[in-house]
Amino acid sequence: MGQAVEPHFQPDGSVVFEMTDAEMPAGWSQLAVDIMVSKYFRKAGVPQTEQPYALPGGSPVVKGKDGKALTGPERSARQVIHRLAGCWRFWGEEHGYFDTAEDAQAFYDELVYMMVHQMCAPNSPQWFNTGLHFAYGINGPAQGHCIVDPRTGEVVLAPDAYSHPQPHACFIQSVSDDLVSDGGIMDLWVREARLFKYGSGTGTNFSNLRAEGERLSGGGKSSGLMSWLKIGDRAAGAIKSGGTTRRAAKMVCLDMDHPDIREFINWKVREEIKVAALVEGMKHLSEDQRETATKLGLKLDYDFNGESYLTVSGQNSNNSVRVPNEFFEAVDAGAKWVAPFRTNPEIEREFEARAGGLSRGVAVRRSGRAVRLDDQRVAHVPERGADQRKQPVRDRRHAGRDGGRVSAHRRPGRQVGGGHQRQGRGVVR
Repeated sequence: MGQAVEPHFQPDGSVVFEMTDAEMPAGWSQLAVDIMVSKYFRKAGVPQTEQPYALPGGSPVVKGKDGKALTGPERSARQVIHRLAGCWRFWGEEHGYFDTAEDAQAFYDELVYMMVHQMCAPNSPQWFNTGLHFAYGINGPAQGHCIVDPRTGEVVLAPDAYSHPQPHACFIQSVSDDLVSDGGIMDLWVREARLFKYGSGTGTNFSNLRAEGERLSGGGKSSGLMSWLKIGDRAAGAIKSGGTTRRAAKMVCLDMDHPDIREFINWKVREEIKVAALVEGMKHLSEDQRETATKLGLKLDYDFNGESYLTVSGQNSNNSVRVPNEFFEAVDAGAKWVAPFRTNPEIEREFEARAGGLSRGVAVRRSGRAVRLDDQRVAHVPERGADQRKQPVRDRRHAGRDGGRVSAHRRPGRQVGGGHQRQGRGVVR
């Protein structure tokens, strides 16, 4: 049956997205309808048919005066679910997964039934990308993704964007302490953009990067970890994940022994204070300045999508600190916490690692005590900004035989200060 989608509005009241004639299962909630249509319906490039809800091949294609097919959005959940389940069946048949055609059809039918009745659902990149080439012939130039050749088992570059799409949700990416080489800092932003564009999330432990003040090969001094994190944060904020209003899913991890750990921990709290200064300061401008701001359309408020938050940094990633057992041992012993330079471990920064007063929510704790780095309570930041807070180092080795040391993992949703439930969007496992 046809079902209207609740309009999505900008803070200024303008409509971001609206569709009044979408076909959705009758039993779905309005929220489920809104998410499917606004996020997962393909918005362009779909051949339009005389029967707007028909599956590909089920109704004549509408053509323009030039004889070419008119294209537009998907209009029905049946179209979206068919392109996923139909593509999976096609791949299975092409690569010999089914003994008979009846097995393939049963596979397709059961998947369709489960998705229509919300018994199962794929991840977001599957909704965004899978089946676009299979169902509608949509394609584009190669984007630099690697795929496994099903015939040889070798890793090769994908020939195009959608015949073998990017449907995976979660990535862990490494970064080396190098500016422009492969695997370095600027290369990471390119790799992250490639994943965000198709709706995936990525997480990186940045502890390899040298700290502020460390020597550079050219004789200067490094601007430090935070300068690079701000660039990555801006890049993530500029990319609408999957080409929709969905935000990029980005996670940043840092080991507790990085020399810039204090600046990293305090980053978001500092930015929140800047926002407050902008908003409250706007109220105390002269009348002439306020008139100029009105003419320029400048509005500073506490709307997370408004210009105040767009002005500051650190708003597009979930930040976590990796806390090793040695830190707790330093707290118990009343010892200094040492953070060695990455380029010269003989040079160190020292911090006070000590127990503090009990904190609200889940803190970095030992025997019921909240811990502090210098005079900064580690759990203070997530209480102010609802971030993912600490990651205890629980898994020392990867489950894979040749996986090496675990440097990051995804944190589940936790109760934080104020009782708000937060689920991390950065999806490293």
